[in-house]
Amino acid sequence: MSKRRDQRLMGRALALAGLNQGLTGPNPSVGCVIVDAAGHIAGEGVTGKGGRPHAEEIALDESAGRARGGTAYVTLEPCRERSSGAASCASKLVSAGIARVVVAVEDPHPTARDGIRVLRESGIRVLIGPGGRNAAQRYAWFFAATPR
Repeated sequence: MSKRRDQRLMGRALALAGLNQGLTGPNPSVGCVIVDAAGHIAGEGVTGKGGRPHAEEIALDESAGRARGGTAYVTLEPCRERSSGAASCASKLVSAGIARVVVAVEDPHPTARDGIRVLRESGIRVLIGPGGRNAAQRYAWFFAATPR
């Protein structure tokens, strides 16, 4: 994937995140775009109203199995674990066979941080940064409220 394509698709993910801004409770509104191995958009998602389901879950469901070998563009680091005990977004991306994840900005929240580590330890290539400035501004309120 080219840098320009990464920026364009992250722009799409950021636009999706804006759809439910302020409607996701204490969770941030995250956008996710899944691109299949051939480079076609296979699924898109935004955090559901009230904070569930997560954007990655929606995008993976919409991709209907076409995520294998593809790339996920996510505006905020996929969670490492879930407070509910359900499978985390990082583990769902691994299970779906994603080959690459592009993340705009890392998540400092205790249950989310290290999602990138989980992805990398599973052999997934991770790129951090495209759309990062925009995402950092969008999530400034969340970062300020996040326990460390």
